[in-house]
Amino acid sequence: MNNKFGMKGYVVIRLFDADRNLKSYQKVENLITTAGDEYYAKRSAAGVLPAANADVTKVTGMKLGTGTTLPSKSGAGAALVVYKTGSNTAFTATYPTVEAVGGDTGWKVTYYGIWAPGTATSTTLSEAVIVNDSAADATSVAANTISRVTFTPINKTAADTLEISWSHTFLGA
Repeated sequence: MNNKFGMKGYVVIRLFDADRNLKSYQKVENLITTAGDEYYAKRSAAGVLPAANADVTKVTGMKLGTGTTLPSKSGAGAALVVYKTGSNTAFTATYPTVEAVGGDTGWKVTYYGIWAPGTATSTTLSEAVIVNDSAADATSVAANTISRVTFTPINKTAADTLEISWSHTFLGA
């Protein structure tokens, strides 16, 4: 039996200058880590009777880095490789959102983060993660990381705004 159940993810990275002119745009596939698979599975079972499984620590935001190690389900590529100090951010106020994808195609959850001018400035930003410890201005381990992406390095100056939209689509069988 060949079924098409699964999760797919993609990230849209947009960098704007001080006048809101688009300086850089990238759309790349991201990897949902083993911790991410566990996160979504446990979230779906939490509170369901009669077992009432324990819930997980919910994801709270994103972090950026300058590492180039390819993403992997577990191990070194499943977490930030080189954390960019001060790049931890909570999700934007109205996120995450959840919406149906087409008629009977699946469902999508979208996370959104913004790095305002003066934050996370770097000439080599090249990785991002969704984590459950975004309040900590420090790197995150793989156990706290549900998804990771690497991308072509961008140069975020002190005047620029970086916006990352991160979508995970759940495809039913």
